[in-house]
Amino acid sequence: MSTLVLVFALVGVGLTAPADSPFSISIEPVFLRLGVDVDVRIGSVHLHASWSAIPDECTVNQSTS
Repeated sequence: MSTLVLVFALVGVGLTAPADSPFSISIEPVFLRLGVDVDVRIGSVHLHASWSAIPDECTVNQSTS
């Protein structure tokens, strides 16, 4: 239970922190791809993740006839 509270506290602080602070989380919607981009910054470490409901064209397997 305490781990869950800690995770919610860190996410709450990270979402409300300014972008130039040592710890920040930003979530940006990407409407053209129907997805989201998530950036997490902890000190000098920058983590980026993205998700899209529409797959990229280069990853779709197309059969050639």
